[in-house]
Amino acid sequence: MVSVVLWQRIEGALVFAAAILIFIALASDLPWWLALILFFAPDITFAAYLAGPRVGALIYNTAHVYALGAMVLAAGLALDTPLASALGALWLAHSGFDRLLGYGLKFPESFKKTHLGDL
Repeated sequence: MVSVVLWQRIEGALVFAAAILIFIALASDLPWWLALILFFAPDITFAAYLAGPRVGALIYNTAHVYALGAMVLAAGLALDTPLASALGALWLAHSGFDRLLGYGLKFPESFKKTHLGDL
C-alpha cells in the first residue's frame, strides 16, 4: 500500500512537470537565469518566520498553495498576458517541486512541522 505522503509527493512531481511543460509551451521571452530566479522567488516567504512561526506559516502557506500559481497562470492566459502566464506556471511548478522534495504546507507550531510530516 502506498502511503498518503508518497501519493502527495508523486502529485507534486506531476504538478512540477506539467507546470514546467506549460512554461516551455508558453515560449516565454524570459532568459533562463531570470526564470530560475523567479522559480525560487516564493521561498523568500521564509523571511516571514522572523515574525514568529504563526505568521511565518501563514505567509509561507499562502505563497505555496497550488491555487495561487494556478490562478496567476489562468489570469495570464485569460487576459493574454504572457508574462503573467509564465510567472503563474513557474509559481505552480515551484509549489509542486517543494511537495516532491517533502516540503509541505507548514503548521503554525514550527517550520519543521508540515502536512507531509516532520522535516
